[in-house]
Amino acid sequence: MEQTIEKENVVENTERIVEKKEKKKFTIAGISIWRLLAYFIIYSVVGFIIETLFGFVTKGVIESRKSFLYGPFCAIYGVGAVIMIPLLQRFKKNNYTLFFGGFVIGSIVEYVISLIGEMIFHIKWWDYSEMAFNIQGRICIAFSFFWGILAIYLMSHFNPKIDKLIDKIKEKISPKVLKTVCIILILFMFIDFLITSFALKMFFTRIVAKNNLKLATYDEYIFECAELYKNEDIKEFTLKYFSDEKMMKTFPNIKLTGEDGNVIWICDVLKDIQPYYVRVFTPSYSK
Repeated sequence: MEQTIEKENVVENTERIVEKKEKKKFTIAGISIWRLLAYFIIYSVVGFIIETLFGFVTKGVIESRKSFLYGPFCAIYGVGAVIMIPLLQRFKKNNYTLFFGGFVIGSIVEYVISLIGEMIFHIKWWDYSEMAFNIQGRICIAFSFFWGILAIYLMSHFNPKIDKLIDKIKEKISPKVLKTVCIILILFMFIDFLITSFALKMFFTRIVAKNNLKLATYDEYIFECAELYKNEDIKEFTLKYFSDEKMMKTFPNIKLTGEDGNVIWICDVLKDIQPYYVRVFTPSYSK
């Protein structure tokens, strides 16, 4: 009898310890930080695949759709997932609320990411200026509707599968190994981000100076990196590792904003460089 009571006490104490540990874990909308980091990595890779397929279907080419110079990552999707998935938890009542949440949250995320991209990289990833009901070309009602529909699919179908994948991996690999891998990948992506930011600034400075482009932030581009170009070692390094061809092969669709607000496509400036890796077919609408 006493042994049974002791066993029950041990079980109760164990359960209390587990509950205390779970309470100590910091979560965002019930999602652990480690799972959010996993979302960022996974969705960045998924985004790269989606963007590559989109380029193939719409343009008939297999081209680079990466956010950074190295690694198969489209970080915009990773950032979007990390922000949208926790925020959409409160809209999971039904498809109508999910659509509304996706419409609003997706539009805000898209606008902010577009703004940050121009502030940090001085680059336009997309431009909806010619589409109806747009705000500064960063968002438009058509894509806001798309975000609403995507939210329904994301939360009801796709993300549950990602969660199952993560849980299966957790069953086969120890938490310490997973956390180590996660940290290494996040650090790699962060370093990749810093290198890409530097490479783009040097690239834009070189392109603007050579072609005498008139930009809204012309002085900023020139003065930020002009001093660095005076150093022959740095100049030689950037020309070797961040050449015009390398940058165009990696970012074939980058564009700048002219002083009149017009869009300047870099591929139109560097016409002698073929930005595509492979052209598979020519869409009928472009013939």
